[in-house]
Formats: sequence, structure tokens, C-alpha cells
Amino acid sequence: MLKNFQHVIQKVKNQKTKKLAVAIAQDRHVLEAIKDADMKGIAQAILVGDKFKIATIAAELDMDLTRFEIVDEANNKKAALKAVELVSSGKADMVMKGLIDTASFLRAVLDKEVGLRTGKLMSHVGVFEISNFDRLIFLTDAAFNMYPEFKDKIDIVNNAAVVAKAVGVEKPKVAAVCAVEVVNPNMPATIDASALSKMSDRGQIKGCIVDGPLALDNALSEESAIHKGVTGPVAGKADIILVPNIEAGNIMYKTLTYAANCKNGGLLVGTSAPVVLTSRADSHESKMYSIALAALVADEINQNR
Repeated sequence: MLKNFQHVIQKVKNQKTKKLAVAIAQDRHVLEAIKDADMKGIAQAILVGDKFKIATIAAELDMDLTRFEIVDEANNKKAALKAVELVSSGKADMVMKGLIDTASFLRAVLDKEVGLRTGKLMSHVGVFEISNFDRLIFLTDAAFNMYPEFKDKIDIVNNAAVVAKAVGVEKPKVAAVCAVEVVNPNMPATIDASALSKMSDRGQIKGCIVDGPLALDNALSEESAIHKGVTGPVAGKADIILVPNIEAGNIMYKTLTYAANCKNGGLLVGTSAPVVLTSRADSHESKMYSIALAALVADEINQNR
């Protein structure tokens, strides 16, 4: 099991180098991340976008563009489709959002002709290295599915398990977190959590262990779990935090990002290839970690084909 992003990067270096298609690459933080990823041997990038603007930013960053393939396309819609097509045609292993709004980028990802549809639910997985934890924490879904129904949560769990396994967690422990750790008929999320737990017990959800409802404290803290009498293999030892909705997830994601001593990356899965879907506010370091995670997931997907 990889315990931090340094270990993630080391694992990426030990596998075959993946190619990353970047949609509308003329973004300073994105190019900084691409430069770092190239220097660290994480991924090779194909930059799709306005060549002049890319070159202008690259010059400011002292970035050697001769190391990268550039596809000159000034039209954002066409550039996004071209970046996605590079992946669906096998010329790249993953795709990254650049200087384009999320809705337009996702339209390209879901394009019926060149997109990365699989028929499965797509979901976002955030990965956090938090200073006082001995493991990486996976958070889902804080960015894509707003109010997932029960059947959606099954897919979200399965998607997160793929990411966790790519990072070396053989049988990830999933905590379906709610405001409380008991089933309350007036709180639908606790009922969903209980049903997910029972499905896991019966082997209907494979490759991971799901328990819930768990409150966040007894999902992450063994001391809290013992104090509250919460037992089980997930209590206090969760790898994956399954949030009930986007509001809870988004608040937790941003609280960790801005108020905790941590590093993070994230990606969109459920597609035929990983999608690096970061916020414009994310640092170039966070974007680089996201690329590294995507490279591991791409390798996991390729091995299972």
C-alpha cells in the first residue's frame, strides 16, 4: 500500500510511461504540472490547443517545448474533442482538462463518436495525503454526482475501489459516512449506507469491504470507534470515504484542501480511460499528483482488459 504521494510517484516511475492528452493546454498551472510531470518521469504529454499561447506561457516557465508533441487547434471545442480522440484512438492513455470550462470539457469526454463512454456511472475520486494519517484517504464523490441514488452509490464505490487498488490497496475499506453511525429512518443516507454494508457482507459488492452508516470520526479514528463502541474491519481504518451527496463531499474536500496540512490529487473514473478533472484553483502540484494517479489507474485499466 502506498502511504503518500512520494510513493505514488515512485510507483509510476517503475511502470511503462503513459501518454497524457491535454485539452486546451494554454494554462499556466497546467503547463507547470506538465513540466514537473515530465521532469519526474510521470507522463509524456501531448499538448492540444493554441500553439502560440502555449509557447508564450512555456517561455515564461522556461519550459522546453521540444520535449512535447503539440497539436495546434485554437478552437476550444475542436481542441477538446481532439484531445479526447487521442485517448479513444489509443494514441494517449488519459486526458486532462486545461483552460476550458468543465461542462464543455465533459461534452467532449461523453461525445458519442470519439468520447470515453463505457455505460457505467462516472464519478470523481479525490485522494489526500494527510499529515497525521498512515495511509492515503480516498474521498468520493465530491465533484460530479450531486445527489446519488442508492444504485449510483454502488457504482461510486466500485469506481473508487479501482483507484484505491491502482494505488496498492488490495482490499480497500469503504466507510459510508453519515451524520450518525446508526440507522435512522428519518435520514435516508443511513438507510443507503446500511444496505451497502449488507450487500458487501453478502458478496454483492466485490473487491472491497463496505460498512455503514459510520460517522466521520469513527470511520477515521480508531480511538473514536472504540469510545463509541463501533466495531468492524472498517471502523477507524477507512481508506475510502463515501459521502452521501456533493454538498457534504465538496465541503469536506475544500476543508481538507485549505485548512489541513495535506496534499491532494483527483480524477474522474468510470470512463474507458482516466480523466484528470481538476479545478482552476488547484495548485500545479495538485495537478501533477492528479496526473500521477491517472497514470496508475490507466495501468490498472489496461491490465484488466
